[in-house]
Amino acid sequence: MLVLLPPSEGKASSGRGAPLKPESLSLPGLMAAREAVLDELVELCSGDEEKAREVLGLSEGLRGEVAKNAELRTAGARPAGEIYTGVLYDALDLASLDPAAKRRAARSLLVFSGLWGAVRVTDRIPSYRCSMGVKLPGLGALGAFWRAPMAEVLPESAGDRLVLDLRSSAYAAAWKPKGEVAGRTATVRVLHAPTRKVVSHFNKATKGRIVRSLLASGSTPEGPAELVEALRDLGYVVEAEAPGKAGKPWSLDVLVEEIH
Repeated sequence: MLVLLPPSEGKASSGRGAPLKPESLSLPGLMAAREAVLDELVELCSGDEEKAREVLGLSEGLRGEVAKNAELRTAGARPAGEIYTGVLYDALDLASLDPAAKRRAARSLLVFSGLWGAVRVTDRIPSYRCSMGVKLPGLGALGAFWRAPMAEVLPESAGDRLVLDLRSSAYAAAWKPKGEVAGRTATVRVLHAPTRKVVSHFNKATKGRIVRSLLASGSTPEGPAELVEALRDLGYVVEAEAPGKAGKPWSLDVLVEEIH
């Protein structure tokens, strides 16, 4: 199973570890694109602070993120699973998984990023600020920039595995599974059962719990139908909509009674 996750806007500090080694990151086919984004982001944030803040969509209170980006090549790096924080990652709580579940997380989880394209939770990266919705002066909109390199690399990474897509729309735009891979893909919405509405906070938390449950159980569904059964076995209420034709992803609704 390959699980596609969004990053978090908030991130832990880089700490004092060794600096970034771009060549050590997973998915080496993305290296040239990563270097291009990294170069422009560092240059942007090393110059006019107000321009950088405007391009990155940062409020006055986040002014310090510009200086942090300017030092990305020399800042300490930590595993991405420690860098990403926020509601989904709090619920996932990678640090408290048992060793076998942590190994499954290292193989299965792929976090999408405006800066890195996609990284595994074991990849060592510095803390940064650059969402997929950013439009850099030179490279343009990052969602569009990443489509070509992702299309080259991600199908091979997916292999013949089930793809569980939990990304938000901005990150989903960077790679859309096609053909046979799409037929093995399941997207998930989390709905408040009484209202049938998506609520952002518990949507993210529930997605984090779903991933944790699958990792902790050792469940290895091979396709969307098996995923539905696995989630039901784990206690989730799931409504599934199979695609009308081959080569399209499945849509799963997970219904939650309480918002927490």
